[in-house]
Amino acid sequence: MKPARLAVLGCAMAAAAGAAVLMLGSQPEPTVIQAAPAPAMRTEEVLVAAADLPMGQTVRPADLRWQPWPADAVPGGFITRASAPNALDETTGSIARQAFLSGEPIRREKLIRADGSGFMSAILPSGMRAVAITIDTRGATSAGGFILPNDRVDVLRTYRDDEASRAGGADLHVSETILANIRVLAIGQTVQERNGEKVVTGETATLELTPAQAELVTLGQKTGQLSLVLRSLADAGQTEAAPREERGEGGLTVVRYGVPKQTPKR
Repeated sequence: MKPARLAVLGCAMAAAAGAAVLMLGSQPEPTVIQAAPAPAMRTEEVLVAAADLPMGQTVRPADLRWQPWPADAVPGGFITRASAPNALDETTGSIARQAFLSGEPIRREKLIRADGSGFMSAILPSGMRAVAITIDTRGATSAGGFILPNDRVDVLRTYRDDEASRAGGADLHVSETILANIRVLAIGQTVQERNGEKVVTGETATLELTPAQAELVTLGQKTGQLSLVLRSLADAGQTEAAPREERGEGGLTVVRYGVPKQTPKR
């Protein structure tokens, strides 16, 4: 190739390179948009349960902790460190009136001071009475010991029928259901199943009763032996007609060998 042509080609390539450099240099640099930092959320420390607290459990220091909570979402009933800095120490030793789940905020109305009294009356619904009956520690009168607090039971009375015994010349005992679908408040001093406990033993069973039922159970303990019959959990919500004695009709119909018989209150 002739030197003249080489010179022209070189000039053309140099011009193209220069144009390219000029074009790249003239493009504006991309604008980087930085997001504004989110405002910091204002929080307050709220006293919560550090573990599940069943009803009736005494609160220990390890059962409580302070947890950050959005300040705008703290209801008035929560215990905050700002309003009660010593709440953890003050709450320790109280008894859980109701169950708490882990992480659930502690409320004072769900606790009761452990001063040796008042807990049973605190968990008892308005208008109801707590009545303790004697049970067999071997479980003979309490479904083999498998009745737990908050279970539902029927109350049976077993007694000697004096009239029939005299007529038949031998002792004749009768069992009758005097109350149905009764809530068990406690077995002995245990008011809540704990740690997967399946058997609770105790000398007494405390039942949740109306005043009329309390009179009936007290009379039943004097005139016979009371036994508790465990009900199915599926039947706990069923409503049943009140026993004849509770309705005040003066007696109870007992079916013996297929023959109904009216018996007076004993």
